[in-house]
Amino acid sequence: MFLRSATSRLIALHLALVAVSAAIVLSSVYFTMRSVIDSEVREVVEAEIRGLNDDYAKQGIAGLARAIERRLAGDSKNDAVYLLEDRQGGRIAGNLAKWPSAAPPGTGWFELELYRTDQERPAIVSAASFRLVGGERLLVGRDAQARTAFDRTLVRALGWALGVSTILAFTSGWLLSRVVDRRIGDIVGTAEKIMRGEMARRVPVRGGGDEFDRLAETLNRMLDRIETLVDDLRMVTDSVAHDLRSPLTRLHAHLDASLDESIAPEERQRLIERALGEAGDVLRSFTALMEIARAEAGVGRDQFETVDLGQLASDVIDLYTPAAEENGVALKRSGDGASVNGHPQLLANAIANLVENAIRHAPGTGEVIVDVSSGPIGATITVADHGPGVQPEDRSRILDRFVRLDNSRSRPGAGLGLPLVSAVARMHGAELDLGDNAPGLRVTLLFAPPLYPQSTTRLT
Repeated sequence: MFLRSATSRLIALHLALVAVSAAIVLSSVYFTMRSVIDSEVREVVEAEIRGLNDDYAKQGIAGLARAIERRLAGDSKNDAVYLLEDRQGGRIAGNLAKWPSAAPPGTGWFELELYRTDQERPAIVSAASFRLVGGERLLVGRDAQARTAFDRTLVRALGWALGVSTILAFTSGWLLSRVVDRRIGDIVGTAEKIMRGEMARRVPVRGGGDEFDRLAETLNRMLDRIETLVDDLRMVTDSVAHDLRSPLTRLHAHLDASLDESIAPEERQRLIERALGEAGDVLRSFTALMEIARAEAGVGRDQFETVDLGQLASDVIDLYTPAAEENGVALKRSGDGASVNGHPQLLANAIANLVENAIRHAPGTGEVIVDVSSGPIGATITVADHGPGVQPEDRSRILDRFVRLDNSRSRPGAGLGLPLVSAVARMHGAELDLGDNAPGLRVTLLFAPPLYPQSTTRLT
C-alpha cells in the first residue's frame, strides 16, 4: 500500500539515491585513504630494510642482530616487527616467537594477522621476508594500527553518515511530498468543485512562478475556455429554443392550413410556398450555427492554404452585385489586395456575411466599400456602409448569436451573420474591429503576422 502512492515511491527513491551516493563517496574515501596509509607503512618498512641491509653488509649476521635489538629497544610505540632466524629455524633476534607459517621466507611483501600479547588484540602487519646469503631468513614489518584505527573510524563515520543522510533524505522527501500533495490537492479540489457545477472555480496560483503555478495558470486558461464554450452552448440552446420557435410555429400553421380542403388551390399553393420559405429560414439558421460551431472548434485547420483575399472579395462582390443594385447600393472594391494563410470557404462566408449585412441594413444609401489591403501590421479586409450604423453600446451585443437590434427586426435574418464572422476571425487568429463609418458601420478583419493564438474584438 505504501508504494502505491507516487509520493511514497518518490521518497523511497530519494532515500535509495542518497544512500547509494553516500556509500560511493565514503567507499572512495576509504580506499583512497587506505592506499595512502599502506604506502606510508611500506615506505617505513623499506627504510628499515635499507638500514638493516647496511648493517648486515658491514657487520654480518651479528651486526644485523644487534641492529634489530637496538631498533626494538628504541621503538616506543611497539609497532615494529622483526624476526631473524638461522638456517635451522632458530631465533637469533626479533620480537616474534616463531616464523609465521603463512609467510614462507623470500616471498617479498605480504600482510599477516598476528596477536599482540602486549595489547591483547589481533594486529594487521605489513611485512617483507628475505633469505640471506648464508641461509638465514629475515622478516621486517610494521603493525598497521593506523589503518585499523582508520577502518574503525570510517565504519563509525559511515554509519553516522548513512543515518544522518537517511533522516535528512526522509525529511526532505516528506516535505517535498507534502508540497506536491498540497499543490495537487488544490487541482483535485478545484476539479471536484467544478464537477459539482461550480464552473467559476479556478486553481489557486500562489505567485511563486514555479512549475505548479505555470500548470495552474494553464489549467485556469483551459477552464476559462471551457466555461466560455459551456456558456455559448447554453446560450445557443436557449436562443435556438426561443428564436426558432416562431418560424417553426409559422411553418406548422402554414402546413396545417394547407390541408384544409375548403380553400382554393391558389391559396393552398401560397401557404405551401410560405411554409417552404419558413423551412428554408430554419435550415439556413441551422447551417449558420453549424458553421459557427465548426469554426469555434477549429475544424478545418488542416485545410488552410494561401488565400488571395482580393480575389475572394471580388468574387463576393460579383455574386452580390445584383442584390445590391435592387437595394439601391453600389458595391465597390478598393485596396491593393493581400494574401493570408486560411480556409478559403470560411473566409468567403465571412466576407459574404459582411457584404450581405451592409446591403440589407443600408438600402438606398449610396455605396458599400470592400477594401482589401496589406501593410506593416498585416492584411486587412474592411466592409464599410453608410447606413444607420450601430451604437457603441450595442457593438458587443451584435456579436452574440441570435441578437438583433430593434431597428433590424423588420428585416429578414436570424442574427447569425456577425457571430459567424467573429468565429471565423478567432479561427484564423485575426482581430475583429467594429467602428463608426460616420455615418454607417465599418467592420475590419486584421490578419496580423504572426497569427495570434486567439483573436480579439475591438469596439471603437
